[in-house]
Amino acid sequence: MTQYFVTGMIALGAALAVLVGIGAGISTGNATGKAVESIAKQPEASGKIVSALVVGCAFAEATAIYGLLVSLLLIFVGVK
Repeated sequence: MTQYFVTGMIALGAALAVLVGIGAGISTGNATGKAVESIAKQPEASGKIVSALVVGCAFAEATAIYGLLVSLLLIFVGVK
């Protein structure tokens, strides 16, 4: 394999790993919208809704951070 091919594949892998952030952003937005909708329907359950929303958003952002970490490792460490 040539060095240019390996460098191109590293860049492609890093780009795909960064796309995880798009999924995290979409899921966080959907969850927040549904939480606001639920609080509007049942204001007395807002405490449970907000706590579930925070846990769900934390998991979504954790996957985005893992994608960023993988992309940075691919870019700076690469394949040796």
